[in-house]
Amino acid sequence: MEVQPLPLKHPEKPFKMKEENIKNIILEYKTAPNRDLVEVMDFLQKDYDETKKYIINLTHHLDNSEMVYNKILKEYKERTK
Repeated sequence: MEVQPLPLKHPEKPFKMKEENIKNIILEYKTAPNRDLVEVMDFLQKDYDETKKYIINLTHHLDNSEMVYNKILKEYKERTK
């Protein structure tokens, strides 16, 4: 099986709020207006989905790397008996 390169581009940020505002709303969520809470929830959901996708891709990459390494190691051991 061939090892596939990972697309490691940084996710785009289509949110209107700046990260500093998002952090402040997360810290002060009890007093934030509902529209800000919705915006932060959207941001957090997108962040969660992107992170999950990257972890799955990295897991596949790691599995493929291990498989290729083991195949090459087996060949090397056979050659150096």
